[in-house]
Amino acid sequence: MESRNRYGGDFTNYRSFKIALCQMNVTENKKENNQKAYDMITQSASNGADIVVLPEMFNCPYDKNGFSYYAEEDTLLKGNVINESSSLLMLQKAAMANGVYVIGGTVPERDCDRLYNTCFCFDRKGSTIGKYRKINLFDVDISEKITFKESDTLYAGDEIVVIDTEFCKIGIAICFDIRFPDIFKEMRSSGADVFIIPGSFNMITGPAHWELLLRARAVDNQVFVASCSSARNENSSYVSYANSLVINPWGNIIANAGYDEKIIYITIDLQEAYKLREQIPLT
Repeated sequence: MESRNRYGGDFTNYRSFKIALCQMNVTENKKENNQKAYDMITQSASNGADIVVLPEMFNCPYDKNGFSYYAEEDTLLKGNVINESSSLLMLQKAAMANGVYVIGGTVPERDCDRLYNTCFCFDRKGSTIGKYRKINLFDVDISEKITFKESDTLYAGDEIVVIDTEFCKIGIAICFDIRFPDIFKEMRSSGADVFIIPGSFNMITGPAHWELLLRARAVDNQVFVASCSSARNENSSYVSYANSLVINPWGNIIANAGYDEKIIYITIDLQEAYKLREQIPLT
């Protein structure tokens, strides 16, 4: 007989699964970035990963002045022929060739005359199972430290996305979104047991808030949180804080990639979340 808790967690018929976060170096060469991402997805799959995650803006530098140059149309969903240099085609092929789910970080997406910061998600067969456009754009002006306004070149999305996998439902968010708890509450209400967040905090806000916010979202919602950043490049105009993290539902950091290019792996056991929700009921 199945043992289920009040939140729908199945204590007997659940499956653990392995997530890989690919903290990759990002260059100005889109072709090199695509190849690096493909290689890291392949390596992750060969090491037993079920779900592979890439960083925010994995195919280009995090520079608002360059987003238009690197942008791609969503030709996958439109069924059109895709240029071989397409990052989206690469993601699709990598998922299909390796039989893994791919959470494709983000790319600048062009839709008519608008640009979005978009995460494309693929299943093991290379089918698109979700597309999330960043809702909360990174617009900050911290005196004498950092000024960056994504809204100068990007438009905000308006739809919360939760994807279905054979393991569980996964909520997708992007970087600055983690400062807005309501998005995550809605994803949790939609059944998400894991949040995956491509991101790239900077060297000002990163040391202060990156871990704090990710741990808060895990504790708030009693879920696993996995956030994948690009590796740190001190020569870049925007220096990523890096430190890709996985947080458990108790709020503990269970994996940290540090600063350099690296793949980190973690096995997710959802029973941990189900039991915690029984012990500390929040809904």
